[in-house]
Amino acid sequence: MCYLVPVFGYRSVKFVKEILEILKLITRIVTRDTMLWSFLKTNSFKPTKQKSDFVGLFIKQNDMKRRDFIKGSAILGMSVANSSLITANSGMFHSNTQRKIYRILNSDRVNVGTLPVMRAFAGDQNDHVSPYVLFDEFGPVNLNQGDDPLRVDAHPHAGVTPTTYFLEGNGHHKDSLNYDFQIGKGDFMMFNSGKGAIHMEESGEGLYKEGGIYHGFQIWLNTPSQYKFMDPTTLVHRINDMGKIETEDYSINVVLGELGDAKSSIELLTPAFFYHVKMKENSRLDIPTDPTHNAFIYQIKGSMELEGAKKLNTNQVVLYQRGDSIINLYSECESECLVLGGLPLDEVVYSYGPFVMNTKEQINLCMQNYRKGLMGNPELVNM
Repeated sequence: MCYLVPVFGYRSVKFVKEILEILKLITRIVTRDTMLWSFLKTNSFKPTKQKSDFVGLFIKQNDMKRRDFIKGSAILGMSVANSSLITANSGMFHSNTQRKIYRILNSDRVNVGTLPVMRAFAGDQNDHVSPYVLFDEFGPVNLNQGDDPLRVDAHPHAGVTPTTYFLEGNGHHKDSLNYDFQIGKGDFMMFNSGKGAIHMEESGEGLYKEGGIYHGFQIWLNTPSQYKFMDPTTLVHRINDMGKIETEDYSINVVLGELGDAKSSIELLTPAFFYHVKMKENSRLDIPTDPTHNAFIYQIKGSMELEGAKKLNTNQVVLYQRGDSIINLYSECESECLVLGGLPLDEVVYSYGPFVMNTKEQINLCMQNYRKGLMGNPELVNM
């Protein structure tokens, strides 16, 4: 069988490559504008002011019975990173509505219980991360079959919603609301602590039986003041509850919020978004956001070029200013990140270990309720 093979000279090949790049750029712009138009149709932009008042109150180890969990769970972690600039030719396409970077931070390694985590922020940076208030990446840790579970013993929460999102492996959650279950890869759990509840977390049964990688995120969503003392609830959402975008250059799992035609069905107490993004080599992505909302990115793997030719490396978080819409990303190599943000809560934050409230009096009430056993019995949760 004979095939006809077209032959091009060097210049012709270069010309064809340039044409293909132009066509790819046009496709990218059309896709971005379609996503932006879809976003604009369903969102009204209203200016908001974010208070910068933050009071961090630290628990001493002897202040409360069974409080060893407090160590490693107070307002710790992160440091300002020296900005890395892209020295080679930039792969970024710029936009007139491009979000400007406020700061890039390094995460710090801390231990919570027996679990090693990378902490991106915890209680500070409120002006630029609200409605989120804490961000931890746990693992990746390789567990052998039969290894003791990595565990955070029973501890209380109030006024905040700790969420857990698994990339690999599985976990075991048990709480004072009589929930006891396993959560796995791609699952998203929300422990809305409300007026107060107790939970325990550890690596899951599947890892104990077979071994494997334990890797995911615990990220706290602050609860608006009017819901601080609602009844606590626990919900687990599966992959079918989330939106999905797949292209030849990137994939996006829309855990919370919406992006283009992809929408999560998970309901929230305040507007927020949470996108799990995987980008292939030499790919570009523009993400439209509400200019009045906060936005930040945590780099899980690889590195990315950002606005101003700045570079985001693994385990770093970039905080964006409000006022513009588009987050521009370019990945020279394969990379993975989380893009999060939402409507900033215009409220003072008092944080006392695992309690996140608006006043010192509310914190004292939480402490009293815990001591009285109104949040549950930690011994029973630990069993």
